[in-house]
Amino acid sequence: MKKLFIIGKMNDVMKNLAEYMQQHFRVQLCMENTQHAAALMKVVEPDLVIILLVGVYEIDMNIFNALSKDCKGLPVITIGTQREYDSFSAHLKGVNCENIIRPVNNSDILEAVCRRLGMSKEEAGLMAVEEKDRRRHVLLVDDDPVSLRSIKSMLEDRYRISLANSGTKAMIAIGKDRPDLILLDYEMPVCDGRQTLTMIREDEDLKDIPVIFLTGVNDRKNIEAVLTLKPAGYILKPPVPERLKASIDKALSENS
Repeated sequence: MKKLFIIGKMNDVMKNLAEYMQQHFRVQLCMENTQHAAALMKVVEPDLVIILLVGVYEIDMNIFNALSKDCKGLPVITIGTQREYDSFSAHLKGVNCENIIRPVNNSDILEAVCRRLGMSKEEAGLMAVEEKDRRRHVLLVDDDPVSLRSIKSMLEDRYRISLANSGTKAMIAIGKDRPDLILLDYEMPVCDGRQTLTMIREDEDLKDIPVIFLTGVNDRKNIEAVLTLKPAGYILKPPVPERLKASIDKALSENS
């Protein structure tokens, strides 16, 4: 599955474009902290970069130095008015760049991206479907519906997510569709995280599923109580998306 790197200010245009492109590609956004874009691109190793030129003067010029020096040949698509592009053109020398004049719809942007990547929109869609089918299955267990929605939105681009709002329902869900990893809220009424983990480990078929605790209580006594259960990890709520994903990937790799 091809990777896109989208740089710009977070607004409705960027949000809508990212959501649309996620149906066909892996998407990494670089928003307010654009000064980190050059370093982040080296980590992500994208197949194509999209730069939204709205608020062009607020974008760090180091991005373009990186594109012309460290990322030679990487296809770049800028999206902006002719005036916005003209303000930038001097910084794009040596960059494999195409500008799309806005206003433009997402379908036309997708067509341009696919053309630059040497593929059809149908091929991009098929690759996305195949990628989703191979995603690891994560069961998220939390009695708080806001947390369920929030964490699901953080992770669903990378993993297949199932939800349960209690320990009892988690056990039923595990029996129907065995997850590769469980994110388990430690503080839940009736059947809490400790009790749920005990039930999982007492089942011979489930005991090896890695479990990462989510806890909203950040004090030494609580953390020590969590760690005595020897989970695959623990994350303080509300979780930081990149740290949460890194913890999941680490636990999955150690369990593979």
